[in-house]
Amino acid sequence: MATEINPFGDMKKMLEQLKMPGVDMTAIVEARRKDVEALVEANKAAYESMQAMVRKQSEMMAEAMQVMQEVAKGAASGGTDPAKQTEVVRSAFEKTIADMKELAEMARRSQSDAMAHITQRAAEHVDEIKKMMQPK
Repeated sequence: MATEINPFGDMKKMLEQLKMPGVDMTAIVEARRKDVEALVEANKAAYESMQAMVRKQSEMMAEAMQVMQEVAKGAASGGTDPAKQTEVVRSAFEKTIADMKELAEMARRSQSDAMAHITQRAAEHVDEIKKMMQPK
C-alpha cells in the first residue's frame, strides 16, 4: 500500500527546527497549503471547461459532417434545388456562428471560474498577512 507524502508536514517540521522568534511557522505552512489548493482548484476548473469545449467542438463537427452528407446525397441524386442548397448553406453558416459564440462564452466562463479561485485565495492571503502583522 502506497503511503501519501505530505510535503507541507515535512516543511513544517524543518521550519520548526529553526525556531525563529515571533514567526508562526504553522500559519506560514498552512497559508502555503491553501495557496496550492487554490491553484489545484483553478486548474481543475480550467481542465473541466477545456473538456466541455472539446465535447462541444466534437458535436459541431459531427453536425457539420451530417449536413455535408445530406447535401452530397441530394446533389448525387440530381434532385437538388438551388434555392434549397442556398438555404442549407445559409442555415449551416448561422449555426456555425452561433456555435462559435457559444465556444467563446464557454472560454470566457472558464477563465472567469479559474480566476475566481485565485482571486479568493489572494484575498484570504492578504487577510492572513494582516493577522500575522498584528502585535500579540
